[in-house]
Amino acid sequence: MKLFQPLPLGFTELKNRFVMGSMHTGLEDSLKDLPALTDYFVERAKGGVGLIITGGYSPNRLGRLTPRGGSFHSTSWARAHQSLTQAVHAAGSKICLQLLHAGRYAFHPFSVAPSRIKSPITPFTPFAMPGFLVRSTIRDFGKAAANAKLAGYDGVEIMGSEGYLIHQFLCERTNQRKDEWGGSFENRMRFALEIVKSVREHTGKEFIIIFRVSILDLVEKGSTFEEVVEFAKELRRAGVTVLNSGIGWHEARIPTIASMVPKGAFTSLTAKLRSQVRMPIIAVNRINDPTTAEDILQNGFADLISMARPLLADPHFVKKTQEGRAIEINPCIACNQACLDHIFEGKKASCLVNPAACEEGSWSISRTSQSKKIAVIGAGPAGLNAALTLLRQGHQVTVFERGKTLGGQFLLAAKVPGKAEYLSSIEHWENEIKRLGGKISLGREIKGSFEIKGFDEVVIATGVRPRKPTIPGIDLPHVHSYQDLLTGKVTPKHIMVIIGAGGIGVDVATYLLHREDTIDYDPKAFFEHWGIDPEQRSGLVAGFKPKRTKLSITLLQRSQGGMGRGLGKTTGWIHRLDLKRSGVRYLNHLEYEEITPEGVKVKFKDGKSKLIPAQQVFVCAGQESENSLVKTCEDSKIPYRIIGGAKLAGEIDAKRAIREAWELAR
Repeated sequence: MKLFQPLPLGFTELKNRFVMGSMHTGLEDSLKDLPALTDYFVERAKGGVGLIITGGYSPNRLGRLTPRGGSFHSTSWARAHQSLTQAVHAAGSKICLQLLHAGRYAFHPFSVAPSRIKSPITPFTPFAMPGFLVRSTIRDFGKAAANAKLAGYDGVEIMGSEGYLIHQFLCERTNQRKDEWGGSFENRMRFALEIVKSVREHTGKEFIIIFRVSILDLVEKGSTFEEVVEFAKELRRAGVTVLNSGIGWHEARIPTIASMVPKGAFTSLTAKLRSQVRMPIIAVNRINDPTTAEDILQNGFADLISMARPLLADPHFVKKTQEGRAIEINPCIACNQACLDHIFEGKKASCLVNPAACEEGSWSISRTSQSKKIAVIGAGPAGLNAALTLLRQGHQVTVFERGKTLGGQFLLAAKVPGKAEYLSSIEHWENEIKRLGGKISLGREIKGSFEIKGFDEVVIATGVRPRKPTIPGIDLPHVHSYQDLLTGKVTPKHIMVIIGAGGIGVDVATYLLHREDTIDYDPKAFFEHWGIDPEQRSGLVAGFKPKRTKLSITLLQRSQGGMGRGLGKTTGWIHRLDLKRSGVRYLNHLEYEEITPEGVKVKFKDGKSKLIPAQQVFVCAGQESENSLVKTCEDSKIPYRIIGGAKLAGEIDAKRAIREAWELAR
């Protein structure tokens, strides 16, 4: 495989084509978290990745993302990091430190930028940088790179995309200066080029400099492709070793890494740049399996493959691929729920399908000396992961599932366009249970204590059932649960009302709207739907094209507030924007008076009543725990544990369910 061919860089060589891309974990901001950060990187190095890029560190105090964000302006930090780089090198990988100046994206009142233009995603208006501060910031990048070299890093990545400071200088969108740092494109790219030169002067010739360049801005007044090519060529002349691809500003209203983005959707643009610039280039975004990665290299689209979240999900992704064990890879499903959403909430990153991520030093599943015979009842995410952790401990495990298929709520979620990746998790869990000697019994409903006789312990992971609210008319034949719809028991009609506008309601609306589309696996359809201009003309966006549909879909919600409030910060806006632009209606702050054959009668808080026409009504009003087996276990006197939805229903929470399953091993 080309993935495992070394890549010579002149003065050094990368052992393979896998790059662990930069992703902030929350462990970068304090030296007290350095041991945990070291464990995190070392585990990926042991897993075989050729090059690791850290989360972003600012070159000075003003550039920090947060008031207490990590900065590499100090030699004390550099010396502290020597233990980290030594450990990573001993485990067999190279590692580069990312230098990132937040600019107007900083979450503190002392943010600075080329011009005094507020970001739409941060609360503070930045100060325009005077000339002396521009020049001192260039020197700070060089000094920070020298500190990275002192720390033992093999190089640095300069963050020049995604809308951070360097990118802000590059584009007219945020650079309205009239001096030598603004105006013409030659002036606007000067800041970046001077930074590269400063870094090279401070670190010498034998030091990797990666520059993350935006190849697709996805905002108005962004760079054209011609400017991207010109800039990339100048970066090479200035001393850059490798180009990394950046896609979109953080403020862009177009998804770039979420699960509804097709695999490798943007690699054709990387290939386009590679054909015009003679230097190694890294492909990024939604590359989460060996086949896709290998195809990108074989087709000549890139020289290296960046994976961040996939290596969060499975630190041994590379090693398993190289050893022909790709079927054992724990796949990233691009949900963002425990990684990026955690970071934006000020929490430490984790992973929905790998709760041990960023806690490697405190997680260990050791073999038991007293193997037990354990029944796991329920084959949703909680039950399957419980079975896996118990098998890894050396227990004898049988999974009982009353349905004919595995997966539980994950299987329903996989029906929603943009969430097909969830099927790969179910397949992985099933394969691993069988590989480790576990038994799976489908179509087997446990009804009495005699059926669990002979087991030492029982894990109840029976999940949830849809909640049926008390509304007159709820039992009419045109009223259905979300489960009936997603399992194919009901064929959608044309005029539909959804009761409940939380995460499930939004998923159901998305299913109804896009169930026959290809936008989640066909890049061309995805680009057209979201208004991405593949030719990268002025602004790089062609304008969102709403889905033309004859469907009438209305979401209803009792409470006041926005649609899909329980959705994650990094993905919720995508669903809300898509539904709104495509004509899905949303009504809230109301009471349900009655469901009639003609529709749903509601009363708004101002006292006015209205009939919302509906040929079908889909109920997405929450869930209730399915835990009727508790009494069975109590009667049998067999010790039991309850996990997942069976323990606590509420809004479906696979993250909590899987973590509880893993914690059984503790």
